[in-house]
Amino acid sequence: MAGGAREVLTLQLGHFAGFVGAHWWNQQDAALGRATSAQESLGELCPDVLYRTGQTLHGQKTYTPRLILMDLKGSLNSLKEESGLYWDKQLDAAVAWHGKLTTHKEEVCPQNPHLQDLLSAEGVPSSDGFWRVKSIPNGKESSVRVWSDFLRVHLHPRSICMIQKYNHDGETGRLEAFGQGESVLKEPRYLEELEDRLHFYVEECDYLQGFQILCDLHDGFSGVGAKAAELLQDEYSGRGIITWGLIPGSCSLGEPQKNIYRLLNTAFGLVHLTAYSSFVCPLSLGGSLGLRPQPPVNFPHLHYDATLPFHCSAILATALDTVTVPYRLRSSPVSMVHLANMLTFSGKKVVTAGAVIPFPLVPGQSLPDALVQLGGATPWTPLSACGNPLGTRCFAQSVVLRGIDRACHTSQLTPGTPLPSPLHACTTGEEVLAQYLHQQQPRVTSSSHLLLTPCRVAPPYPYLFSSLGQQGMVLDGPPRGTAVHSIPVFGALCSSSSLHQTLGGLATELTKLDLRRWASFLDAGVEQDEMEELLQELHSLAQCYQDGGGLTD
Repeated sequence: MAGGAREVLTLQLGHFAGFVGAHWWNQQDAALGRATSAQESLGELCPDVLYRTGQTLHGQKTYTPRLILMDLKGSLNSLKEESGLYWDKQLDAAVAWHGKLTTHKEEVCPQNPHLQDLLSAEGVPSSDGFWRVKSIPNGKESSVRVWSDFLRVHLHPRSICMIQKYNHDGETGRLEAFGQGESVLKEPRYLEELEDRLHFYVEECDYLQGFQILCDLHDGFSGVGAKAAELLQDEYSGRGIITWGLIPGSCSLGEPQKNIYRLLNTAFGLVHLTAYSSFVCPLSLGGSLGLRPQPPVNFPHLHYDATLPFHCSAILATALDTVTVPYRLRSSPVSMVHLANMLTFSGKKVVTAGAVIPFPLVPGQSLPDALVQLGGATPWTPLSACGNPLGTRCFAQSVVLRGIDRACHTSQLTPGTPLPSPLHACTTGEEVLAQYLHQQQPRVTSSSHLLLTPCRVAPPYPYLFSSLGQQGMVLDGPPRGTAVHSIPVFGALCSSSSLHQTLGGLATELTKLDLRRWASFLDAGVEQDEMEELLQELHSLAQCYQDGGGLTD
């Protein structure tokens, strides 16, 4: 692998994970296709960490995500499971059998009309260096039903693994419960298929640092994720396994069974994934992991529809693209294992995420000005459905601020002008950020990174922004007809005392359930004694985050 990249293999498990992953890979693709500029440092992030080089049968070079994704029958729409990148028409037409043939063809899913617009402009850079791709028109975004509708990245033929025994659509044959998901990877067919794909990708790596799992927590894929993480720990001991547990933003009070299953799957998923992962981070725009719905989180400069997976997944992918920066750096990367060790001491293997999207920098303002204005010991919008972080304690944190031009890093005040804050006396942007974090939470172990590279939000990323310029600067008035192509983002992973209440609250809600009413969940492969063990594990996890005093916000 070029440059000795510390490779990461990504697993996407579930349909909402597919939505987040599609936005994630589109953002990586946009960064690859971006023309370089004098304002941006070249190659701060190493794409070889996530991508692999290959070659088609005709000698064409390829560069595809190092990815295994699992989803259900009917979830791909018009996307081919085997991918079209390595397809050879001549080989496909060659048939050894010369006798009578009977052809059985499944009805082809119609292509989303908006996908045709996206693909028509793929790979065409404009004179200003941005890739021009048509956005999905406002009002039409609800027509995006599956993640393949807006994925504009070619996948390797070994990436897609379909679970044919369960349906994506319909009222029956759904993968609804944790036990069902566990059972999938107990079947030789699916287990061998996953192992074969893992071996294919892993064996071509020179410096594999680990695996990142994007896994739906709210449905049966929580069980698939738990078994996959167990397999990875057994076969690749010592590698990092970082799990991002994904939950859509909205839930309906009118669907009690779905909400009870969501609670049970989330609880079982968190406990089992924690046992086999370096750390687990829930990601959701919802306000709570529990049964009582809370309003979705708010971003001052974003307007999104919490009922649309297309919107929610875009925001979560942007946060994910930021908080994963440490182990994707080209220079002085922090390994997945080291990042996990910093955040998960004393058994704290669940972490929370938060982000400021976009980071509110006004034209003419410096980074010290913006941070003083931002204030707050927890400036980030919470993204782990663990409630309001105010009044909670942070034990350790990994912080990334990206997309700030170097000219803005330090104060530009005229010499002799009284300094508004100690931040204005710092001589580098890195010093400004470190000083800010120390001021806010002086006794917290913090790791921080400051990057020039912004986060790409060009179409098909949804247009969610208000009063932003082309490069994400906050404007005084409405934007002057220019699309937003990139934004600065401030993101953090945190080991937080808020998890004491969140995990304990999950256990309390589960204790109140009359499981006789939800026997179907147990029938799907979970025993009663496993339920009692789950409650004990949740209480034990919650105790790790007991705040014994000290710094609070």
